[in-house]
Amino acid sequence: MENKWVLPLALSLFITVLSLAAAAKPVLPPVFIFGDSTADVGTNNFLPASKARADFPPNGIDFPGTSKPTGRFSNGLNSADFLARYFGYKRSPSPFLSLKTTSLQKKKFNGINFASGGSGLLDTTGQTMLTLMKFGTGNIPFGASFKNQKKFISLTEQIQQFSSVKNNLTALMGSVATEKFLKDSLIFISTGSNDLFGYYHSKSSIPKEKFLSSLEVAYENHLKTLYNLGARKFGIISIAPIGCCPSQRIFNATGGCLEELNDNAIAFHSRLDALLCKLSSEYKGMKYSLGNSYEMTINVIQNPLPFNFTQVAAACCGTGKLNAENFCKRGANLCLNRDQYLFWDRFHPTQAASKLAAIALYSGGPQFVSPINFSQLAKA
Repeated sequence: MENKWVLPLALSLFITVLSLAAAAKPVLPPVFIFGDSTADVGTNNFLPASKARADFPPNGIDFPGTSKPTGRFSNGLNSADFLARYFGYKRSPSPFLSLKTTSLQKKKFNGINFASGGSGLLDTTGQTMLTLMKFGTGNIPFGASFKNQKKFISLTEQIQQFSSVKNNLTALMGSVATEKFLKDSLIFISTGSNDLFGYYHSKSSIPKEKFLSSLEVAYENHLKTLYNLGARKFGIISIAPIGCCPSQRIFNATGGCLEELNDNAIAFHSRLDALLCKLSSEYKGMKYSLGNSYEMTINVIQNPLPFNFTQVAAACCGTGKLNAENFCKRGANLCLNRDQYLFWDRFHPTQAASKLAAIALYSGGPQFVSPINFSQLAKA
């Protein structure tokens, strides 16, 4: 049955693309990005022990200007890049680990990307995912030993990095200017999927509601910490229908979605919606925008043609059933019509899908992003 939102969304996105192309130069709010591999733009390249990496071909085959891998889990740009573009930047800010202290002294300093593939809301999630899932080996030399070295940057550590940035900014600009800078900044967070993957595949004995409550408490603590550090504007990207990822469909004999995972994503979105409403009423000056990734993505999966997708089940790059039995790496099967695939690899969207998501987040209606969209958040 055709989803009632599909045609309005398709028309809305078309109009949005035209308006974005014709718009005058937008205001450039500082942008700070946190989360997992959906927003990682190369953080894990700087972690030699990490297996959750994408700094090797054919990743990046469509990256603008170079067609080279950058560490993004994509054939090109990801949603963090497109969101930054719609706010006037060329792409996402650089990874924190790539920056030097002198970068903060530049007049054009306008944010940092802290996101790290494999991370989650819980500090233990990254290690769970590395144990359960088959990640690509990146450029790790054969036989290399990295005992006790970092394999990912947890969200807790990402926020600690943000704190160090604040300290450096305060030393350079003074406390008053830094407070204003952070107050005007946009804080984008894309995380939670890995937590749900880990819970489901570890066959945890923890009751579902108790586990989701633990994720909610963790999210609340992270948001409070960011608020106390000076952040005020939060663009939150909720969990997509991850049961429909190619990596999960292969566990279903029919090739369909794993509905239990999808149900967990829906349930957590409801919790997150209530949490953000509560926090914004309790904390002065806190504003937020919650992107409903589930609703946005399931629309495309159920009715792909209006969005120019012809394949929404299989991965463009990979091997085996649905091209999803192993990660995208050298020698993998690679589709030619990449703009018509929803999924780049067994977990992540293509550049085309990421652009579509970013448009919906930036200027979508309340069925996809609420109580305001990301462009309105910047002006709030």
